[in-house]
Amino acid sequence: MNATIAGICRRAPCTNPIPPSLATEQMCLDHFLDEAFLRSDQIMQRFREGNTIDPPILERLLADALTVVTNLEEGAAEPKPKERDRMLELLLSLANLHEYAAHHSISLGPVS
Repeated sequence: MNATIAGICRRAPCTNPIPPSLATEQMCLDHFLDEAFLRSDQIMQRFREGNTIDPPILERLLADALTVVTNLEEGAAEPKPKERDRMLELLLSLANLHEYAAHHSISLGPVS
């Protein structure tokens, strides 16, 4: 990752650095990815159950994707294969959610 860090992960006992793109999250990339995968799995389950997805949840998924892309850019000069693979896997998961919703006419809830 970029040599610049935004602090140390807020998750105890983790002492991994926080990349600049995750400064507002106050967590390292590994913990961010863990939470983003969990959100993605929960949304897919809601889709499968035919539930609507509220706009704030959709916005959060879009923000997750943007954060991943930003982290991929930041780490382009010094790629870490395991982190890169997890980020690409998350992007694929988010793209699959979008496709699932499009093909199954899932309501994304009211647009505000």
